[in-house]
Amino acid sequence: MPKKKFKVMVKYEWCKACGICYHICPTKTIVRGELNRPDIPDHSTCIGCLMCENLCPDFAIDVVEEKSEEVGVENA
Repeated sequence: MPKKKFKVMVKYEWCKACGICYHICPTKTIVRGELNRPDIPDHSTCIGCLMCENLCPDFAIDVVEEKSEEVGVENA
């Protein structure tokens, strides 16, 4: 079974740059970027724990699972 992949989506127009997301991220997928705003240089390190999404006071973060691109594999 392949490892699940996740993508961290930030709605920057909602973000107030509080820093909770990059302080709480266990894998440091989210890091402090320009003007203290969250930056995600490498989505592949995200484990999908949802801590950033659940603790964001502005509801500015969504963690979405990337769909597998395996061909010919169907769930029965």
